[in-house]
Amino acid sequence: MASSGAAGPFWRAAGMTYVSYSNKCASMVRSCLKEPHRTEALEREKVHFSISKWVDGKPEKPSIREEIDSGCGR
Repeated sequence: MASSGAAGPFWRAAGMTYVSYSNKCASMVRSCLKEPHRTEALEREKVHFSISKWVDGKPEKPSIREEIDSGCGR
């Protein structure tokens, strides 16, 4: 049986956070897919979110933004 704590996580040894490591791995997997699955996966990669500024304790009208993860090697 291998010890689970014998070697530290590779992402930590590389000076990365787990989230950045996970995002890079997911981007690499998506880039390896064949069409039409690659296009479908890239569409799911987009992130939509809204931003509301608060003024005098009340939210202003939210603005909807769309961001695309830059990914690894693009």
